[in-house]
Amino acid sequence: MTDTTPPDLLPMRDVVSLTGINPVTLRAWERRHGLIRPQRTEGGHRLYTARDVQRIRDILRWTANGLPISKVGDRLTGRPEAPVQQASAFDEWRDAVVRASEAFDAQALEGIHGQLFTLFPKTSVLREVLMPVWYELASGAAPGRRSQWLFLDTFLRARLLARLHLNQIPAPRVLLASTEGLAEFEVLCAGLMLSSEQQRIDVLGCGQSLEELPLLCTAMQPAALVIKVQAPVSPALARRLRTLQMDIACPLALVGEGLADSLHALSGIPLCLLDEGGVDAARRLSALHRGALDL
Repeated sequence: MTDTTPPDLLPMRDVVSLTGINPVTLRAWERRHGLIRPQRTEGGHRLYTARDVQRIRDILRWTANGLPISKVGDRLTGRPEAPVQQASAFDEWRDAVVRASEAFDAQALEGIHGQLFTLFPKTSVLREVLMPVWYELASGAAPGRRSQWLFLDTFLRARLLARLHLNQIPAPRVLLASTEGLAEFEVLCAGLMLSSEQQRIDVLGCGQSLEELPLLCTAMQPAALVIKVQAPVSPALARRLRTLQMDIACPLALVGEGLADSLHALSGIPLCLLDEGGVDAARRLSALHRGALDL
């Protein structure tokens, strides 16, 4: 086989672009777990089939839903496997975060935080563990609950911001802003879930005026602008978004949950809707700023 890529095979860079997978993760799946077996050119470059790409997408979806990587081989081969007790495992992690917050134990939180991001995909960590605990403590009325929530909120905002800074790779810059009523933690979670090898996410401060975003876009020249919103989108917000879209040169996207219910309000505005926490969100954002997504 020569280094000329056959038309039915894809190099790693294209597979990464199509799936949003981290190249380091993809190589680990090959070497350590034997889940992907790419072909090789004479120069040693990996080449992937369309079936490989689908397999990668399946594995990403399964692991995002909590399936341990050690169980993926059984799922792929169809061998019988023991029922995955992932729900109870996440319960235990949530309980551990609550206990550390109740004890105001930053060292324990640090250890739990590190283990979570080592063991599970970031989307699972955020949506299955950290976000539920954050919301639980935020809504609590028992004595001391608000102090525990503030303690956890301060810890998590600092760690998530640090993780976003670690992802400041040489990639297109995407600005992430938010509408009124959203907490910084919620916006940082959205930013981390959207970050990937294809884009770096710069989170703007909460309270940033939508009307002044064109000034920032003119100065910073982002590849795309994303707005974190709460559904449903009101007619008033839709009008503001329409004006914003006409005043910026880069593509515009909204990220949140349940945005499909706002399609009527957003009708006629050329923007992209990103399902927060969805497996395809980061990849759709990449396609948007590359001009590969029709609006």
